[in-house]
Amino acid sequence: MIGFLGFFLNLVPIISINQWVDDFFGHINHAIASVFFFDLLFFTEDYNLPLTVVWLVVGALFFTFYFRFINIRALKHAIDITRGCYDNPNSEGEVSHFEALTTALSATVGLGNIAGVAIAVSIGGPGATFWMVIAGVLGMSSKFTECSLAMLYRQKRGDGHIMGGPMEYLSVGLAAQGRPKLGRILAVLFCFLTIGGSFGGGGSFQVNQALNAISETAPWLDNHRWLFGLVMATLVGIVIIGGIKRIAGVAEKIVPLMCGVYVAACLYILGTNFSEIPEAFSIIISSAFSPAAGYGGFVGVLITGFRRAAFSNEAGVGSAAIAHSAAKSDHPIQEGLVALLEPFIDTVIICTMTALVIVITGAYSNPLYAELITLNQGAALTSRAMGEVIPWFPYVLSFSVLLFAFSTIISWSYYGERCFTYLFSEKYSFLYKISLCVVIFLGAITTSTNVLEFGDLMILGMAFPNIMGVYFLVPRVKKELNEYMGKVQSGVIKKIK
Repeated sequence: MIGFLGFFLNLVPIISINQWVDDFFGHINHAIASVFFFDLLFFTEDYNLPLTVVWLVVGALFFTFYFRFINIRALKHAIDITRGCYDNPNSEGEVSHFEALTTALSATVGLGNIAGVAIAVSIGGPGATFWMVIAGVLGMSSKFTECSLAMLYRQKRGDGHIMGGPMEYLSVGLAAQGRPKLGRILAVLFCFLTIGGSFGGGGSFQVNQALNAISETAPWLDNHRWLFGLVMATLVGIVIIGGIKRIAGVAEKIVPLMCGVYVAACLYILGTNFSEIPEAFSIIISSAFSPAAGYGGFVGVLITGFRRAAFSNEAGVGSAAIAHSAAKSDHPIQEGLVALLEPFIDTVIICTMTALVIVITGAYSNPLYAELITLNQGAALTSRAMGEVIPWFPYVLSFSVLLFAFSTIISWSYYGERCFTYLFSEKYSFLYKISLCVVIFLGAITTSTNVLEFGDLMILGMAFPNIMGVYFLVPRVKKELNEYMGKVQSGVIKKIK
């Protein structure tokens, strides 16, 4: 089969297939960007302020103040819940708190941390890192809110599967408030955008960036991109057939491994350049507020940081709520608290480490890497930066990137499959899985720029219906939060270990 496919693709020039796919994504991007990325500062040529970025930032700020900085005051309690200190094995659900967290993290801790950060720093300058971290801290409140709602409104289907996430709390929650039509419209829109997000940022972007990074150590893959796409599509297909339990099981094993390997490498590089870390932080902070920094000055740096952070941790877009809705818990608020750890781990810790490596090595401004920056090949740029300190590390990073990409794809496949099932019923889910595998294959042979933009558009676009509906539903979350915290403080809810 592989030999036949290779023979066929040798007959059809890859460049023509690549051009066709690239043009296809380009036309779609232009149409959607005119809405989601509408420039609110259209009256000036100096800055560009996408509507989506403002929507996410305003939402994160609102949730942070509305819940009285739940992202800070409940951090320790969230860690205890994740450790299993409050677990009840008889609780209804399909996966544990830790499995739900690792499943969601496997979708966010990925190439957004490796490729996205490098892209943000190379385009917006070192100052973009500061705004990425701020966005990550604020995003913790968004994650708490949407994942708590997912638990409050999740449904158990006749086949025993849990159906939860924005499509449920938007439709059921708003219907309970007398807004059934609005809820249904927002739920359907969210589902279509999530399916697109799983094809774009959660699928084709991952395989594309992974291939670019791995090609740094295996150049022959550049002439056999179709083979890499075929292998990835096959492996993904094998895992996603098993549903959330198999996905969670794989994620539970892969996420700690891939995070450990990558973080260890970052720590080694930062350790060997320890004396340069204060200077790197100084550059990041000063550039964050410099009117001449990055593209478009201060506003441009801020926008770049928030945009890449949103793509990295997905806080506010509602995706992680789908994974967390399957968790075993007697108290919905607990899962919301577990979820707020994701942006902290993803953006505040891992993205900051990547950014420090990029800044300390100077890779973001190295003229030798200009082509990588122009083509948005962030994973390859990070590989080069790390290779300057650890010559053999690009080989290790290639392995890590493969794990990052694979885990992200399988998690996003679950998000997309749940939304597809919501729209068309469980019996047609195999159509989605086949389509995703085809898109993964195509992602290996298209260009990075248009794939990156399509992924941004779909994933960031999910925030529109999600946050709009959440605004109506936050009073329910606040009521549940106050009751839960009261029980914890009074000792009604106790640690079991």
